[in-house]
Amino acid sequence: MATCETCGNDYDKAFQVTMNGKAHTFDSFECAIHALAPTCNHCGIRIVGHGLEKAGTFFCCEHCAEGEGVKGLRDRI
Repeated sequence: MATCETCGNDYDKAFQVTMNGKAHTFDSFECAIHALAPTCNHCGIRIVGHGLEKAGTFFCCEHCAEGEGVKGLRDRI
């Protein structure tokens, strides 16, 4: 069995995600999202979908980007 790096659960169905060359072990997608997904710079929500990025800053949507004064990003282009 393998131990989840987020919650510490020792689980027989744990899986690994490799990100930036480093392997991470989790027992659920929820734990993987909590550990690896970027957060919106405006509202703080975890970005599970594509999100938006400007100069290394992440946003969950156009509304949040504009809330931080970032113009020109669109949810759908």
